[in-house]
Amino acid sequence: SAMAEGAPQLHDNIPGNVASHTELELGDLEKGFAEADLVMEKVYRTNTVHQGYIEPHSATAWWTPQGKITIWGSSQGHFPVRDLTASVLGVDESDIKVIPLEIGGGFGGKTTIYLEPVAAALSKKTGAPVKVSMSRTDVLEASGPTSGSMMKLKMGVTNEGKITAGQIELNFEAGGFPGSPVGGAAQCLFSPYDIANLRVDGYDVVDNKPKSTAYRAPGAPIGAFAVESMIDEICEKLSIDRLEFRIMNAAKEGTRRVNGVVNPPIGAIETQEAAKNHDHWSSPIEGANRGRGVATGFWMNGAGAACATANVNFNGTVNLTIGSVDVGGTRPGAAMQFAEVLGIPVESVNPQVGDTDTIGWTSMTGGSGAAFKTGWASYEAAQDVKRQMIDRAAMIWERPAEEIELVDGVFRHVSDNELSMTFAELAGEASGTGGPIVGSANLNPSGAGSAFATHIVDVEVDPDTGKVEVLRYTAVQDAGKAIHPSYVEGQIQGGAAQGIGWALNEEYYMAADGQMMNSSLLDYRMPTSLDLPMIDTVIVEVANPMHPYGVRGVGEVSIVPPLAAMANAIYDAIGVRMDTLPMNPASVRAAIASNNGD
Repeated sequence: SAMAEGAPQLHDNIPGNVASHTELELGDLEKGFAEADLVMEKVYRTNTVHQGYIEPHSATAWWTPQGKITIWGSSQGHFPVRDLTASVLGVDESDIKVIPLEIGGGFGGKTTIYLEPVAAALSKKTGAPVKVSMSRTDVLEASGPTSGSMMKLKMGVTNEGKITAGQIELNFEAGGFPGSPVGGAAQCLFSPYDIANLRVDGYDVVDNKPKSTAYRAPGAPIGAFAVESMIDEICEKLSIDRLEFRIMNAAKEGTRRVNGVVNPPIGAIETQEAAKNHDHWSSPIEGANRGRGVATGFWMNGAGAACATANVNFNGTVNLTIGSVDVGGTRPGAAMQFAEVLGIPVESVNPQVGDTDTIGWTSMTGGSGAAFKTGWASYEAAQDVKRQMIDRAAMIWERPAEEIELVDGVFRHVSDNELSMTFAELAGEASGTGGPIVGSANLNPSGAGSAFATHIVDVEVDPDTGKVEVLRYTAVQDAGKAIHPSYVEGQIQGGAAQGIGWALNEEYYMAADGQMMNSSLLDYRMPTSLDLPMIDTVIVEVANPMHPYGVRGVGEVSIVPPLAAMANAIYDAIGVRMDTLPMNPASVRAAIASNNGD
C-alpha cells in the first residue's frame, strides 16, 4: 500500500516511498520466454518477522572524567559498534573501547547500534557507569525485523524441463527508513540454477513499520520462497521429479549468475544428489493429509577484514586472540585451524575475543564469514609462529632455517635425526633464543565461497484446523570443509528451525496506527522443541579453492530452503498451493475452504 498511487509520503526526499531500485539482467529475456513451452506467473507475499534471538539488547557504558568511554555489550561486531557510537557522539574512535561479551544470538539483528550511545550519554551526564537494557517488547517493537514482501514472479520452461527464462519484481518493506535486504534477494533467488536469461527488479520501500535490518541470509529465504514454490508447481505440470528437475537445471562451475559473477567450484548439484540418494527421499510417506516437500537454497557468503594474534607460552600452550565475535563456534573454529598448521592439540590453544584496544580492526561477524576470514587469519598467525620457531631451532642447532621442518608438532632437521624438539620443548627455549614468540596476521580476503543447501520435509496437515505438524526434516548442505562438524550440524539445524517458524507461524501483527499488536513471545509465536522433530543433517564437502582448508561459510544458507519446502510439503499433503506466509492454521484452513469453494 505504501507504493500505491496517492499513498502518504513518508519522507520528503523519497518520492513514492521507493528509496531505491535494484536492476539485474542477464541474457535476452524476450528470447528466453519465446523458447519456453510453459510460462507461469504468480504473486507471492511474506510478512515481517523477527530474528528471535534469546538475549535482548543491553549495553553498559562508562564515560570517565578523562573523556574515555568504555562500553560492555554483546553484538556481532564490537569494532563497528565503536565506530558507529563514535560517529553518533562526535568523539574520536580512539577514545572508545568496546569490550565484547558473550552473545545470546544475533542472526543479523545485532549488527548495528541501539543502546550504546544512549548509555554513554547518560554516563557522561551522571558521572557513573550506566546500563540500559531492552525488554522483549522493546526488542520486537524497536529493533529491526526483516522485511515483509510482495513478489511478482514469471518463469519459462521447456517441456523437457529446461528453465529458459526468469523474471521477478521484488517489493520489500524497509520500515521507517531505507535499507531492506532486497539486494540480497535479487542476487540469490535464481542462483541455484543455470538460467541464461534473467531479469530482477528490486524496490526498497519505506513504510510505517520498524526499520528493517539483516536476518540470516538477508533476503534470500524470501526470494527462494517464490522461486522454489513455482519450480514445484512447474514440476507437477510437466510430470517431472522435483529433484531431477533441480539437478537438471543446477548451477555449476562456470555458470554466470544474474549479478554477473561466474561460479567457481560449488556444491549445488552435490547437495541435490545427496538429497536424492538419502533414504528420506525414497522412503514411502503414508497416511492421510501427509506430504513431502523439497527446496534448494543459495547464499553468497561474505568475508571482510580480520586479525589474529598468538602468544606462545613457555609450556607450549598458545593464547590466540581474534577480533571476530563468537557467534556459533568462531573461537573453536579459529583454534582448530591454528592448531592444524602447527600440528599441536587444539586443547593447547586458548582462543579469546579481544576488545577494540587489544586486537586489530575486524569486520563484523556476519555473512557467514567468520570461520573463513578469522580462521584464515588464525592460519596465517600460525604460519608466522612456525617461521619464528623454525628460526629459533636453527639458532639452537646452528643449522640453516631451510633445513628445519615441522612435522606433526615436532621440529626436526631434514637429515639429522638427532636434532629434534617438540613444539612445547622449543617453546620452553624462547627466553634464551630471543624472547617471547608472538605471531600475528591481518588480512582482508576475498573468495568466501558460495553456499548451497537442499532440504526435504514431511508434514501432516489437519484439514479441520489447518494446523501443520512437521514429521521429518532432513537438511543437506555444502560446508566446503567442516572444520568442527558438530558446530556445523548445529548451525544447519538452527537455521532450519528458524525457517520452519518463519514458514508456519511468525509474523508482525500491526494495527492501523502502526502499533505492533503481538510484541511478546506469548503472541509472537516462535517454534519450541515441542514443535519440531530432530532435524537430520547431511554435510557435503566441496572444497572452496580460495581458502587454505577449503572452508565455506555455513551459518546462513540453512534458513533459505525451509519456507518453500514447507509450502511444497503442504501442497503435497492437501493439494492447496500456499503463496503467502506465514502458513498458520487460520491461513491454511482458509486456503482449504477457498480451494473447496466454501
